[in-house]
Amino acid sequence: MQTLLKGIVEFKEKDFEKYKELFTSICKHQDPHTLFIGCSDSRVIPNMITKTLPGELFVLRNIANLVPPYREVDEYLATTSGIEYAVKQLNVENIIVCGHSNCGGCASLFIENTGSDELPATSKWMNLAKNVLKQVNEQLPDGSLEAKGWLAEQINVVEQMKHLLTYPYIKEKYEKKEINIFGWHYIIETGDVFNYDSKKGVFELIN
Repeated sequence: MQTLLKGIVEFKEKDFEKYKELFTSICKHQDPHTLFIGCSDSRVIPNMITKTLPGELFVLRNIANLVPPYREVDEYLATTSGIEYAVKQLNVENIIVCGHSNCGGCASLFIENTGSDELPATSKWMNLAKNVLKQVNEQLPDGSLEAKGWLAEQINVVEQMKHLLTYPYIKEKYEKKEINIFGWHYIIETGDVFNYDSKKGVFELIN
């Protein structure tokens, strides 16, 4: 905790002062251009990866960067409400679904009954990626866990991009070319980011 408290003081004395004018200009409103849907993994830092400033990204994070398919139910919907707010209220121009290497959520798909007793909520959440598991097993039936994990991370990104288009208001904007949807695979150990090319069906290095 002491490290965090020290960080707050350093932020106020250095970083805040450096961008004081920016913080003053955005203090009463936000106008982000991009909704960034990423994993909660502590090694994935959206603003660091994209070199963006405060006010540019509206960030949603959860385990394995999942997007629940659109549905209308009488329950509390964290990710869904965030997407709704970003697209309908903030009118973002882009949506990025960003997966990453060595994703614990994707790796857990290949371990039977993982966390079902100790982590029931997490296990339930990962049910959203069942189709990812099915596709990986079909494409790499005899692959190593490492190879399956890597493929799962990329297939998972593509699946969540598809889920976004189940939201009527996103589909309408997408078809009118009023919003862009991107899929990224971030490699923690190298800093590389691969972008999904939907026409080719492959992830290509951004350089």
